[in-house]
Amino acid sequence: MTRRIAARRSPIHGNGVFALVDIPKGTELIEYRGKRLTHAQADRLYANTSETGHTFLFTLNDRYVIDANFEGNIARWINHSCAPNCRAVLEEDAGGDARKDRVLIEATRALRAGEELTYDYGIVLEERLTSKLKQIWACRCGAPKCVGTMLKPKRKPVAKTAAKKKVARKA
Repeated sequence: MTRRIAARRSPIHGNGVFALVDIPKGTELIEYRGKRLTHAQADRLYANTSETGHTFLFTLNDRYVIDANFEGNIARWINHSCAPNCRAVLEEDAGGDARKDRVLIEATRALRAGEELTYDYGIVLEERLTSKLKQIWACRCGAPKCVGTMLKPKRKPVAKTAAKKKVARKA
């Protein structure tokens, strides 16, 4: 099987993941992998890290977070963009085991060989979004309509749905 993606240095930020071949829209590219932690475990392990602007944590569901610092794969190197070409999709376990839910990265449009894969991290912090935090979490995507930060406003609570797939958010 020919490799479709690979990690290398990125003009956006640090490392990135790039298409090695042309990839059609809708293609499932990779699963975001890592150790499963409860939210409480992640909070203890990464207390005060919102000041660094660097994380490999991905909110999986109400109970678990994926920590790609441990047992992670190259999906952790996919950078944020305000004009993404991919999205993160949550696939819930058919048996209802929240620990077995998965985050899959899929192309939202056709990708050309050599193009960097990106998605919108949609990072939501619990604390007030200060200009200092927005600077720490600055976006470097270079998109014409870049909003300048990877941070999103806090979401209002919504009723849960029984949808099989949901767009996932990195946190």
